[in-house]
Amino acid sequence: MKTLLVIRHAKSSWEIATISDFERSLNERGKKDVPVMAQRLLDKKIAIDAFVSSPAKRAKKTAELFCKIYHVAEKLILFIPELYHANCSTYFDVVSSLDDSCNNVAIFSHNPGITEFANMLCNTINIDDMPTCSMVGIKILTNKWANFKEAKKEHLFFDYPKNM
Repeated sequence: MKTLLVIRHAKSSWEIATISDFERSLNERGKKDVPVMAQRLLDKKIAIDAFVSSPAKRAKKTAELFCKIYHVAEKLILFIPELYHANCSTYFDVVSSLDDSCNNVAIFSHNPGITEFANMLCNTINIDDMPTCSMVGIKILTNKWANFKEAKKEHLFFDYPKNM
């Protein structure tokens, strides 16, 4: 059994108009939302064995802040450049290549691809737009990530910062 946590990066800053999209950092709301959402995962008693992220600054910082709450060294985050504005097929490729020793994996990335990917995982999910710092939990009925695409999946939860 595997668990995949699909997490959109937290709210980013648009303060500096000349900065590239890749280099945009988190704004204050984003920095406040991440610990709240990470704590919600801890409250669900969901461990994370691997943190996988787009290397874009806002996704990277979101993953780093999750690591802090989980007391995991930031250097253990696996950064995959292809996750920056990835399409669904890239997400499936990335997840299918994960190490089988990891049972619970969190993947941090961007819209619109992350919303499309989340919606493709289970017939019971219908999310118009994953809000910033939102999370979708999926149980995958397999012991091998290579079987991810074909494996039966069960929707565990969808949560986001304004979901009180």
